Amino acid sequence: MNKALLNTAVQDFILKNRTANLSKLILKGSPFKDVSIQEIAIQIAGLSKAKSKLPTWYLTKNILFPPNLNLEQTSSEKTARYKASLVEGKKIIDLTGGFGIDSYFFAERFKEVIHCELNMELSELAEHNFEILNATNVKTIQGDGIEYLKNSEQYFDWIYLDPSRRDDAGGKVFQLSDCTPNPAEHLDLFFEKADHILIKTSPLLDLKAGIGELKNVSEIHIVAVNQEVKELLWILNKNASEEIKVKTIHFQNKITQSFETNFSDSQSDIPLSLPLNYLYEPNPAIMKSGMFRELASQTDSYTLHSNSHLFTSKQLKDFPGRRFEILEVLPYNKKLLKQRLTIKKANITIRNFPKTVAEIRKELKIEDGGESYLFFTTNLNEKRIVVVCKKISNLTGL
Repeated sequence: MNKALLNTAVQDFILKNRTANLSKLILKGSPFKDVSIQEIAIQIAGLSKAKSKLPTWYLTKNILFPPNLNLEQTSSEKTARYKASLVEGKKIIDLTGGFGIDSYFFAERFKEVIHCELNMELSELAEHNFEILNATNVKTIQGDGIEYLKNSEQYFDWIYLDPSRRDDAGGKVFQLSDCTPNPAEHLDLFFEKADHILIKTSPLLDLKAGIGELKNVSEIHIVAVNQEVKELLWILNKNASEEIKVKTIHFQNKITQSFETNFSDSQSDIPLSLPLNYLYEPNPAIMKSGMFRELASQTDSYTLHSNSHLFTSKQLKDFPGRRFEILEVLPYNKKLLKQRLTIKKANITIRNFPKTVAEIRKELKIEDGGESYLFFTTNLNEKRIVVVCKKISNLTGL
């Protein structure tokens, strides 16, 4: 960490150029003797990224940022706050602390946080920022968190692990066996040192596979932000029961939708129906959970087809996803649709349908956008249909 970056003139230059074209700025070179233009560019890029992802860091003076790759891998402030809400106690250890976002919010819930990070530069940046942010109860350890835990005589309320999901070539991986470290290999050690474990994995990890590899899973939390699943969180308890709670949370600009049920790997006997008065599209966190039978039960709704994952009801429901009023249901027939559909612009979604959105737009000459919503799907009688809808505001979350 180059402390010269904290000089007032350098910080003023970074702030002044926070919206500058970095390529052009780099060509001009650094106006400072002790700071390279590449170091300045990293700070400007970090500041830009932090504006929406890490507003507390963005608004705090003298914060220092890591290279973009490290910043991409860190939790957002929104997801870190949620993660911290799941845990509390006297002492927690963050075995793969990285830039320190999660540890910072853990510090609001624990008397002591130990932040371990193998990368020396990241560890130094995190330590500096903890001081700037007045997180005085966070202790930074530069080194291998697993080795530190093995040699520690301390007992923790919680252990947190966010393993690296990059291979040797820098590509993304999602299977536990490909992560560094592999959480499944160290569970015995973890339970020797704590009663509770929180593990963050790739959103792509299959729930059933994760349950099979991890011991004593008691809760799975699926966290989505603005239509994208960001985190898959696993809570492991030493005295976990056989029932595993699944909770989905979807953060949007104005509302937050949540849904909770017990995990079931069987989704047979989902209630089916032809389209009724309203159509529902589950949010991404629900889609990841696969708990469609439980969703239908809790919302008193039906699905159009066991593979379509679109829901319907006679009465309007509070539903964790997008809601639509059904205006018309048409059979999928190219000639008929050209006669009946006078819409020139529409938002098109396909579910359990053999054609792509691009193919449908070309076929029916419908542009993207507008206030109409067309769902091309398959009904319970295996008939291809088009459901013409109008979107309904979702002011509350289930």
